[in-house]
Amino acid sequence: MTREFKPRLLFVVTEDWYFLSHRLPIAAGARRAGYEVWVATRINKAEDAERIRAAGLHLVPINMQRSSLRLDHQVRAVLELVRLYRRLRPHLVHHVAMQPVVYGTLAAHVTQVPAVVNALAGLGYIFASQNFRARFLRAVVRFTFKNLLRHKNSRIILQNPDDVRLFIEQRLSAAEQLCLIRGSGVDINHFQPLPEPPGKPTVALVARMLRDKGITELVEAARLLRQRGRDLRIILAGGIDRLNPNCLNENEIRAWETEGLVEWWGEVADIRTVWTQAHLGVLPSYREGLPKSLLEAAACGRALVAADVPGCREIVRPHKNGLLAPAHDGVALAEAIQKLLDDATQRTAFGRRSREIVVNEFAEAQVIAATLKLYETLLDESTVRFS
Repeated sequence: MTREFKPRLLFVVTEDWYFLSHRLPIAAGARRAGYEVWVATRINKAEDAERIRAAGLHLVPINMQRSSLRLDHQVRAVLELVRLYRRLRPHLVHHVAMQPVVYGTLAAHVTQVPAVVNALAGLGYIFASQNFRARFLRAVVRFTFKNLLRHKNSRIILQNPDDVRLFIEQRLSAAEQLCLIRGSGVDINHFQPLPEPPGKPTVALVARMLRDKGITELVEAARLLRQRGRDLRIILAGGIDRLNPNCLNENEIRAWETEGLVEWWGEVADIRTVWTQAHLGVLPSYREGLPKSLLEAAACGRALVAADVPGCREIVRPHKNGLLAPAHDGVALAEAIQKLLDDATQRTAFGRRSREIVVNEFAEAQVIAATLKLYETLLDESTVRFS
């Protein structure tokens, strides 16, 4: 950065754990580039707050509630951000995920924040589900995007071309406001190729325990493969997100364990421990931005099986590094899993190609560079006098 001033950058993220897993490297990269970086998020664990501060970032706890649709909670969330923006006077605000984008956009409009980045990691539950709550939220989001996200000095980051096309076709945003940055990136030095483990064929799914991650379809596939006499392990690695309306019931997961269909590991501190034991990475999700769990599996040299949906098909290249199956189809998923577990030669070749794709297209350094370039563009376009 050639500027003499130090731009103040504020990230607004609902949960501290999500910031740490998906945005910390970008924030740290911005700090190295000369930004004064602040993070506004809900604090769930004191150790997570300390990790954010230890990275040299300024932390501001906020009370935004992901699960609440109550009007008074939503108004309070917007007012909290208005007060925060007026106090910090950021030169650039980076909103992450749907709720911060909607509430933060309102607050930025009121407080005249000079530059705004609205990052959506995927359209997920709101656009994938057909229940009343999702349909209601879809209407709110469409209204917000069509009427409020017209800030002349703002950009919307989307993670895959399908979401870009959806925004353009539904006129949710002007094309020139859209920016394609493919995912959060993966640390290719931390996630190194791993040898396949010996023993029983093992499949792993790394995700929060949500229905729209396709977990019930994976269980259906496991049951079908067992009926065919297949002896395999299926690992579920991820915690229960009780604030998400698609959260699975813990008793349901325990029942699958009792039936012998899956092993549930819960939250895993070092995801590499999953890939030391798994031959195949699976994610039959209904819709994604660009799934970091598959990127990490690919970086470790694993072949992949995923649903043929936005986001997943960005990293899973059919018959090159994995196989795609139709969403909501446990039978087709079972066929794809069985095919790769039966063919070690193809699985190994797919794993090598997975690693190459991640290194060439999805390395963390590439995502950081693209994001910093976007920041610079917005600051260059800003007419505000910085101090």
